[in-house]
Amino acid sequence: QVTEQVTEQVTEQVTEQVRRLLVALAGKELGTRELMESLRLSHRPTFLYDYLKPSLSGELVEMTQPDSPKSPTQKYRLTEKGRLTIISLQGRGE
Repeated sequence: QVTEQVTEQVTEQVTEQVRRLLVALAGKELGTRELMESLRLSHRPTFLYDYLKPSLSGELVEMTQPDSPKSPTQKYRLTEKGRLTIISLQGRGE
């Protein structure tokens, strides 16, 4: 019951940009450039502020190298919360 409520609250707060990022990361780890290409974005600040930062702060996505955030080999992957959010969104037909 509690998990259901939390998931529902989270999915209501997920923007279209964050949803697209989560779907792009489903089942894989991607770097910034790969993610931007997958989302068909070319403007890095838009990607960072509208897609990546909200996903990280919402704990939907995590860094593969949290101790080296600016590493050139940094990649991102879904957290358990991110996976549950995707499932919840799909269940609602979004």
